[in-house]
Amino acid sequence: MAEKNQPNGNLYTSKAPEDDESHQMISSLFLGPHAENYEYFKSNIISILEYTRDARLNYFPEDGRFISEQVQASTTFKHHTDKIGNAVKKAAELLSKHSVPWWSPRYAAHMCMDMSMPSLLGYFMTMLYNPNNVSIEASPLTMVAEIEAGQQLCEMFGYNLNPEVKDVPVGWGHITCGGTVANLESICKKLFKDLSKWELLNLKVITVLEIPDRLSVEYGISSAFLQNVMKKYSIQSVGLGSLERQYDIEKPIQYMLASTRHYSWPKGGVGIAPDMEARLDLEDLEKHLKASVEKQQAVYAVVAICGSTEEGAVDSLRGVLRLREKYQAQGLSFVVHADAAWGGYFASMIPKDFKPGDPKNAEPPAQTGKGDGFVPDASLRVETQEDIFALRYADSITVDPHKAGYIPYPAGGLCYRDDRMRFLITWTSPYISRAGTTESIGIYGVEGSESSSYVCVPLNLLPAERKALQDPNNTPESYDKAVNEEKQKIRDRILNKSNQQIIDEDADRSPDDKAMVLLRALGSDLNINAFALNFRHSDGTLNDDVEEANYLNRRVVEALSVDSPEDDPTKIPFYLTSTEFEHELYGECARHFKKRLGLAQDELSLMVLRNVLMTPFPTEGNFIDKMVGIFQEVIEREVEVCRKRNETKKNHHSFIIQDNPSASSSSQVHLVNRSMFHLAARRRQLIASATLDPDSLSTYRSAKSSSPSATFFLSTQDKEDISATILSDGAFSAVITSSTGKTIAKDVSVSGFTALKDRPLNSKYRDHAYPAGHMPFYLYGTPDNVHIDHMLLLSPNIQLSAANVALTTTPPVPADLLRQGCILYLDEVQEQAMQPFLPTSALVSGQGPTSAGNFFFQKGK
Repeated sequence: MAEKNQPNGNLYTSKAPEDDESHQMISSLFLGPHAENYEYFKSNIISILEYTRDARLNYFPEDGRFISEQVQASTTFKHHTDKIGNAVKKAAELLSKHSVPWWSPRYAAHMCMDMSMPSLLGYFMTMLYNPNNVSIEASPLTMVAEIEAGQQLCEMFGYNLNPEVKDVPVGWGHITCGGTVANLESICKKLFKDLSKWELLNLKVITVLEIPDRLSVEYGISSAFLQNVMKKYSIQSVGLGSLERQYDIEKPIQYMLASTRHYSWPKGGVGIAPDMEARLDLEDLEKHLKASVEKQQAVYAVVAICGSTEEGAVDSLRGVLRLREKYQAQGLSFVVHADAAWGGYFASMIPKDFKPGDPKNAEPPAQTGKGDGFVPDASLRVETQEDIFALRYADSITVDPHKAGYIPYPAGGLCYRDDRMRFLITWTSPYISRAGTTESIGIYGVEGSESSSYVCVPLNLLPAERKALQDPNNTPESYDKAVNEEKQKIRDRILNKSNQQIIDEDADRSPDDKAMVLLRALGSDLNINAFALNFRHSDGTLNDDVEEANYLNRRVVEALSVDSPEDDPTKIPFYLTSTEFEHELYGECARHFKKRLGLAQDELSLMVLRNVLMTPFPTEGNFIDKMVGIFQEVIEREVEVCRKRNETKKNHHSFIIQDNPSASSSSQVHLVNRSMFHLAARRRQLIASATLDPDSLSTYRSAKSSSPSATFFLSTQDKEDISATILSDGAFSAVITSSTGKTIAKDVSVSGFTALKDRPLNSKYRDHAYPAGHMPFYLYGTPDNVHIDHMLLLSPNIQLSAANVALTTTPPVPADLLRQGCILYLDEVQEQAMQPFLPTSALVSGQGPTSAGNFFFQKGK
C-alpha cells in the first residue's frame, strides 16, 4: 500500500491509473481534495489580477494616480489596510477550520462538491469588473457571454439553434440568479393573453406564440403598440385572481407536478402521487388530466422533475409528452415544463449520435485505461437516458449550474424550446430590437445490506425486484429467489472486485450478462441515493415501529453531519444528510418503502438518509471500502443504543401516588405510571389502583398530611417486568420517596395492583395530530377522591396528573364509572395550540408565556 504522500498514489491506491484519459481530464478541472492543483490555480489567479491591474493602468494613463504614495505611507492608511489584512486572515482561518469539507471524497451529503477551477476563476475574474447583465451598456462582454452560455445550455438539452430549420422552433436560454427564480419564471407564460373560454384556454403553445407575429404580418400591428395594449391585461399588472374573475374563469387554472416537488414550486399546484421509486406516477397524472377534461378545468402546465433533489429521481418526461398528445385530441392542452435543476447537466452524458430505442443504448461505453487506480466510465440507465434525451421536446427547462455544473452559487438557467416564449414576459416581439445590436436581457446504490443487527434498504429497487413486481405470475418464493440470486451476483461480480477486474471479466461475457450493464441499472436515476436503516432487536426480530427506525436514522445522520455550531467539521470522518418522506406527499412510495424495511403501515413520516455523489475521486475500491467501514461502525454503535431503549426486560418502575389522606378510610391508593416515550420498558400509560400494607400507608399519609403540596412516588424496590410480574401477579415490593428525593418508607408491600387504564405508547398506538379544540384527561377514582391524568396521544408530550380535583357535573359522575375510569375533555384548553410544551423546568421556573402563573394546570385552578 502506497503512503498517502507519494506522488503516484494515496492511502487507498497503489499507483496512478495508466492511459485513463477521461479521469485525467476530470482531475485537471478541480483544485483537488488535498489542493494538488494549488500551483495551477494560484498562477491563474495572479494572471487575473495582473490583467485587472493593466486594464486600470491603461485606461487614460495620463490621469495619473488617484491614491498617492504619500497617502499609502500614512499612518491611517496603513492602520486600515492592516486591519483589512488581519480580518481577511482571520476570516480565512475561521472558514478553513469550521467549514464543512465538501471538497473531500468523504463528503457525500448535500449537493455540494469542489467547484471547478474554471468556474471559480471566471467568478473571481468577473467580480472584479462587476458587470450588470441588463443591457449592452452595462456589460458589453459578459452579456454576450451570457447569451452564449444560454445557447450552450439549449444545445446540451437538444433544442434547435439553427433558424434555417423551419419545422422546429429556435430555442433560447438565459441565466438567472438561481433555480428557484427560474422555476417561478417558467410559470408566468401562458397567462399573458386573453383567457376567456375553454377553447382559448387550451390553445397549443405554438398557436399562442404565433399571435404577435401574425398580428404584425397579417394586420400590421406593431409590437410596441401590442405591448402597450397588453399592459392592462398582464398578470404582473392585474394579478391572476383578477384575470380569472374578469373573464369568468370559475375553476382556477391548474399546474400539476409530483407531490414531492422542490420547495421553489408554490404549494398551490396539484400534487401528483409518486410511484414506488419517487417518480411521477403516470397513472395518477392521467387520472387528474381525465378529470380536468370532464370538469373542463384548464391545466396551464405539467411539470416533469428531471432529477429530484431528494431522491435523484427522473420523472418519465416521455410519458408526460405522450399524455399531452393524447389529451390534446380531447381538447386539453398544456405546457410541459422540465424542472432539470439537478438533472439538466446529465444531458452532457448523452452521446451525440443517441437514438431512442436503439439496442446500442444498452451497451456499456468503451473503456480506456488500465491499472490499480483505473476509473471506468459509466452511463445513465437506458430509461433515464431516454427521458433526459426527451428534454428537447419540453417547452421550457430550468437548470441549476451551481449543482451538477460545479460552479459557485447562485446560478440558474431557463431555456425555451421556442425562443418566442421569452417575449410573453413583457409582450415584446423580436422586431423591437435594433438591427445590428446585441439584444438586451433584462457512487452507486448497489443493494440492500443486512447484518445480524440491522438492515439497510435503498429506495430504488433492484432490477430483479422491478421485474418480479411487474410479473402477474410472481409468487413470494420466486420473488425471493430472483432477488437473492441478483444480490449474490452483485457481491460476486461488483462488490468484491476492483474496477479493472470488473472490466477484464466483462470482456468474456455476453452483452446482457456484463457486470457494467447490471451496475448501470442499480441505484437512483442520477447520483443521489436515498436509503433507510432499521434495526433488529436482541432476539433477532426486526423492529416494526416507524418512530424507532426514525430515531436510528436520526442518530446516524447526526453522527455524520454538522448539526450545531459547536461541532468540529474536521472531526467528522464521513458526511451524509437526510430527508423526510411525508405520508401526505409520498403516499404509496412511502408505504412500500416502509414495507421493505419491515415497518408498520401507518401515516407517520419516514426519515430517509441521502448521499450525493458528486466527487470523481473516491472511485477506487479501497477508498469506498474505508468509507463503508466507517458507516458500518457508526450504524452498529447507534443500533446498540436503539436496542437498549427498546428492551422490555426488567426495570425499575416509578408511579405517582394519588390519594386523599384526610378523606380516605380505604387502604387503597391510585398509582400513575411515570411514562417515558424513549424507553420501551416504560413506554405505556398505566393507571392502577393498589393496596399498601398498613404501616407503609400510615407513614405515607402522615408525610402527605405534613406536606400536602408535595408529590410522592412509589417505585419498585427491585427491577421488575411490568407485564410478567406487576400486572400478572398484582404484587411487588416498593419504596416510597418524596419529590425532594427523601425516602419515606422501604419494603412497602403492594398488593391488589389492578389496571384501570393500560395503553401502549408505541407510535402505532398514537394519534397523528394533537387534539384540536380541547384537551383530554383520564378521569377516575371515587366520589371522595377524584383524580385526572393527561392522555398522551402524541409525542413529544407532557405528563399532567392531579389528585383530589374538585369536579362539579350535572348529574354527578356515577361512582362505578369513576372506578372504571372515563375521559374528561377540557373544552376551554386548546392542546394543539400549546404543543409542544416548554420543558417542565421552564414551566416551574416562570419562563415563557405558558409558565408559572400563566399556565392553566396548577394548584387552585
